[in-house]
Amino acid sequence: MGLMNKGKARALQAAAVVGAVVGLAALTACGGGTDVDQFVPTAVISLGDETSVINADGTKYSINGPTSSTDPTLDCRTNPIWVQALASAYGMVFTQCNPGGLEVRARGLAAPGARVADIAAQAAQVGALTGSQLVTVLAGANDVLAQYARYPAVSEAQLSAELEATGSALAEQVNALANAGGKVLIATVPDLGLSPFAFAERAANTDTDRAALLSRLTARFNAKLRANIINDGRRIGLLLADELVQTASKFPSSYGYLNVVGAACLSTAVLPACNTTTLQPVNGAVPAAGSFSWLWADPTRLSPGGHSQLGALAASRANGNPF
Repeated sequence: MGLMNKGKARALQAAAVVGAVVGLAALTACGGGTDVDQFVPTAVISLGDETSVINADGTKYSINGPTSSTDPTLDCRTNPIWVQALASAYGMVFTQCNPGGLEVRARGLAAPGARVADIAAQAAQVGALTGSQLVTVLAGANDVLAQYARYPAVSEAQLSAELEATGSALAEQVNALANAGGKVLIATVPDLGLSPFAFAERAANTDTDRAALLSRLTARFNAKLRANIINDGRRIGLLLADELVQTASKFPSSYGYLNVVGAACLSTAVLPACNTTTLQPVNGAVPAAGSFSWLWADPTRLSPGGHSQLGALAASRANGNPF
């Protein structure tokens, strides 16, 4: 089986996992030992940075997939990002990826390069919320990277303090969405200290372990985000994307990864221009890159494999929380 066919097979497998999660939750709600009504949203609304973006032409900030092994035409349904996987679990599509002309009940308000300070403006576009609407939020990675870029001119202590304040600010935005009536899934920032960018920074600098520094900065942001969100279990669901990356990096074979330290896309294929024809070839003992066999698409952003895991986690949390 070719790499492209393997990638599509893995994408279908990932979709099946999300479907199984939803089906299991429905079974539990209908006849299991816990008397909890299954939450079925009427709409999904995504806020955040490029990790949640589908462009108007269907491209995504990951590895874009083709229609088939013989047709290289972009198919936005191939290699879905995490919010697509979540929406599809409820039979929803986004306007930016709707070749079948279905009713659109998923809205994408996230923006490339967005930072926490931009989330309020995105949230203002949501409008009135009801308890049947599910809002996803994933932001903060660009804040962490921006603060890291100030090191060593600015001390780690000061950078950490500013990121803690930023994490708290994002928690306030999430709480406001929940208090306005919506149900919210908030994801922590993936551990950027385990990204290809971090390993390159470690190799290029001798002042301190730059990868460890990026992990600490990410952790400080996430800690304040988690500490300040409403924790009643009924309005907000927490997705631990940082722990997901940490576990996959520690036990890659358990998740089907052959590489968790490199960027799958060629450096010339800057996202969102990366697709399955612009991936790293075999390099000695390093296997060729694949959409689902490498964890990272570029130095700081997840591959379709990473998105698949996060999407399955989101579907599980949406159905497991007593919304």
